[in-house]
Amino acid sequence: MIRLDAATVLLQWATGGLFFLWFTTRKHEIGRGYGWLIRGSFSAIAAGGAAAGIATGFVALRDVSAIVLVLVSVFTLNRKNVKWDIVAPLIGCVGLVSAAVNSADGSSAIVVNLLRVFVGMVFLGAVSDAMLLGHWYLVQPGLPRSILNEIVGILRWILLFEIAVMLLPTGMFSVLTGSVDDGWNGTLGWFWAACVVTTGVLIEVTKAALKERSYSAVMAATGLMYLAILTAFGVDLVARAVLA
Repeated sequence: MIRLDAATVLLQWATGGLFFLWFTTRKHEIGRGYGWLIRGSFSAIAAGGAAAGIATGFVALRDVSAIVLVLVSVFTLNRKNVKWDIVAPLIGCVGLVSAAVNSADGSSAIVVNLLRVFVGMVFLGAVSDAMLLGHWYLVQPGLPRSILNEIVGILRWILLFEIAVMLLPTGMFSVLTGSVDDGWNGTLGWFWAACVVTTGVLIEVTKAALKERSYSAVMAATGLMYLAILTAFGVDLVARAVLA
């Protein structure tokens, strides 16, 4: 049966996005508008997660954490001290632990759920912030491209962890072999595999583009990250939905 918990997914996405805001700005000088963009975008996503949880299946700690995350993000909207930016994702992590434990059936399932939720959080946050940061170069063209390269480099490695946690039993191998019915005669298993390969290719092409000296290379990398968001969500969400 295909099932996806929208409240957990949205909190996962928002927490990852806000984590990479802190990761990026903790040692780089980026215009304050970038912080407003990221905080505003992912606060809205977290608010959607809280609303989805309340409407479809309230999990107290998860959904309260999502609400507090939104409040903290709004509170820090105009803060110059970027150290505050780590607070919101830490609150989101508390909610994600609750979500993983709540949806697990047995202690071993708890471990697998935690790994999938937190690796997915980093994965979706990195690919989303890479795309948004690429756009910010239009506003602040003097930014060194090493900042974008840093996030894309992390994305390259976290993809490997994402694949690994989705293969943990019961994992996507079982879907590909037919042991787990995806409801589409195995089509979703192969779609997931195609998303994995395509995401890997897009990351490597992005890394290659960022080696070019022309400014247009950054815009090309941003466009490639647009595509990578689509395939990255396929890697995470298709597997989570089929294995739920």
